Amino acid sequence: MAKHALLQRLGIERPILLAPMAGSGGTPELAAAVSNAGGLGAWGGAYSKPDDIAAAIRRIRQLTARPFNINLFAGGYDTDRRVDPLPMLEIMREAHARLGLPPPALPPVPSDPFDEQLEAVLEARPPVFSFTFGIPASAQIAALKRRGIAVSGTATTLAEARQLEQAGIDAIVAQGAEAGAHRGTFAAPFEDSMIPLATLVREIGASVKLPVIASGGIMDGRDVAAALKLGAAAVQLGTAFLPCPESGAPPAYKRALLDARTDTTVITRAFSGRPARGLTNAFIAMVEGQEDAILPFRQQNDLTRPMRNASGQQGVVDFISLWAGQGVARSRTLPAADLVNILIGESAPEIVRA
Repeated sequence: MAKHALLQRLGIERPILLAPMAGSGGTPELAAAVSNAGGLGAWGGAYSKPDDIAAAIRRIRQLTARPFNINLFAGGYDTDRRVDPLPMLEIMREAHARLGLPPPALPPVPSDPFDEQLEAVLEARPPVFSFTFGIPASAQIAALKRRGIAVSGTATTLAEARQLEQAGIDAIVAQGAEAGAHRGTFAAPFEDSMIPLATLVREIGASVKLPVIASGGIMDGRDVAAALKLGAAAVQLGTAFLPCPESGAPPAYKRALLDARTDTTVITRAFSGRPARGLTNAFIAMVEGQEDAILPFRQQNDLTRPMRNASGQQGVVDFISLWAGQGVARSRTLPAADLVNILIGESAPEIVRA
């Protein structure tokens, strides 16, 4: 599929895609703003109940008549692994005390909600659906396609991209090692899947017939142009949009991004139980050296949620998961539509050639 054919399939005018950012950062307002600017807005429903997913889709449709993307985690739940919770609860007790919270309570090991969440997506029929952490069942992909929904999945290696191509989807999001937030790796240990974006885009583009969406550390028009020159059909940005007023990230989180002068990001499992890239902070330091105490995804995520929420509400960055890509030092604060327009202007020569 040619580059312009991907934009046509997605129903968008500009090769700028918003990363879904499940959690506080992504909002229906941010998704709609990017879509209204001619890109593809996105909202991540991975932590949401089916009714909340349906409500978010309704809200996005109130704000835009243009295409948008709904994203879910298609795997990643480590429900069979058991960890003694006492060491982690002791770490969390200290964190809670520093925030003035009561002692932590151990949440249950959650079941994978993907099947029920996907039913809500199928019912609502968003124009685009994307997934990460794995691959949905073939029957589920077929159900999406029957409803006319464009489908994309995340790959961090060429082997994963080939599996996605065999699954019959429409496009591949190539997540480079530079990307912020959770690693989408599903076919090998994440340590073996940390491939720089430029290398990953070239490898997938040379071996897979599906269009490639480049994701990881992209912050400005120069990055957009470089990715398109490598053969990507579009780019996906998350960190760049977090400081936008439409983003739901806490003010302290936005300040941390804008104040970053160098790349201080690290890969950590401390907040969720799954490897993710973010700015280093006090909680990551508290867990360092005690990684064996980290609970499985997403029990660890549920355990740290009260801490993260309180830290954001108190304006303290020490206990927030400050997800960010390696280009964080180039963060800027603009309304989402203005940022889309600036990205296009900065990369205009390459977009014209694409």
